[in-house]
Amino acid sequence: MEHTPTIRSKIETELKQRGYSFSSFSKISGINRGTFSAMLNSNPPKPISVRQMDLITQALGYPEGWLYELYIEECFYEGKGHWKRIKPFLLRCVELGRKDYIQKVLSRLTEDLSYVPTIFSLAEELHAEGKEKESVPFYECVVENEKYYHSERLAISQYRLFSYSLNKDLENNRQLAIKFAPFRKNLPENHQLDALLKLANVYFQVHDCETVIQYAKELGVLATNIYQQQIQTKLKKREVKPLNTERHLIVYYGQAYLLQGSAFEKQGLYEKAMEFIPYYANLAGLEGMNEIGMFEARRLQLFANANRLSLEILMGNMTNLSGYVELIKNNPPEILHGLLTIMESANTYKYSIDDVLTLFAENINDFRDLRTNITYYHNNYNLVIYSRFFLELSRYYFNKGKKF
Repeated sequence: MEHTPTIRSKIETELKQRGYSFSSFSKISGINRGTFSAMLNSNPPKPISVRQMDLITQALGYPEGWLYELYIEECFYEGKGHWKRIKPFLLRCVELGRKDYIQKVLSRLTEDLSYVPTIFSLAEELHAEGKEKESVPFYECVVENEKYYHSERLAISQYRLFSYSLNKDLENNRQLAIKFAPFRKNLPENHQLDALLKLANVYFQVHDCETVIQYAKELGVLATNIYQQQIQTKLKKREVKPLNTERHLIVYYGQAYLLQGSAFEKQGLYEKAMEFIPYYANLAGLEGMNEIGMFEARRLQLFANANRLSLEILMGNMTNLSGYVELIKNNPPEILHGLLTIMESANTYKYSIDDVLTLFAENINDFRDLRTNITYYHNNYNLVIYSRFFLELSRYYFNKGKKF
């Protein structure tokens, strides 16, 4: 039995029950009388658009989406998918949050795998519009149905799903990274930069230093190659195409070395960590820097100065302690981490920091209050820092023979 007339039969039944003629219903629906007649009476019938279906639904007083279940058959008239109808229908389902209909359409579409590139293009359109959550079913469909494992399309879909799913759960993020990582080298270079930075940060937060170093090295090589290519293009007096990344190129270059240094610092290899600071401390002189690039270079320089001071203190060199204290005092988000650095050094090298603790007494009391409101922290990584700080503070007072 033909399924296509079902939606038309439903409309015809409603018109008869309510006593509408084509002419009278045309007036209340806003659909041209001839067009409406051709939808129901032509052989073959004129296709019904999503907009027309919504106008009919509204005119009959039904809620949005009333005919959508039946409209799926309209999208596959005579068993063949009609993208000019399917795309507007899918976009309308996205607006209404009807994931059930989206899944049914995608299931039908992927009976013919030649539609996978089309589905991917729609997912990218939604992503470009900032509709990340809405694009997920389409990227998932590509992942499930892409024939070629090494295709760029599959890699981008995996990357989008990886990026969208990162959250405060560090173990969740680690599992996502493990699943995505094999696809990273099939990404276009701009996406590779962002992906490698995200991967390195995920593993940094779960204290997997070796993997941080692996991805940070890849990031450094890629950023350097892209920068050199841009310089060569400019020397040939050709236009440099926009990179289309989340951050300026200098960020990826600088973070590649900053992350490697931080990974060595986590392992207690402070002298090795110090070797990486010069690579991101003075990047303002690079060729082709715009205003954004200069801003990022200055930020990296601040990080370099802070990290140098931090490493000196961790190695027991207290010469610049006052400078480091002033630095964290002027950067409130860094106070907790900075105090932890000072505390670890004091416990290791057995020196007094009572004056520092007095200076930051109010902040430390605030940290204590936060024990009853852990959700204050943006992620579990900060919670680890918080716990380590109070452990080191307890050790400090114990070593001085005081009660905590």
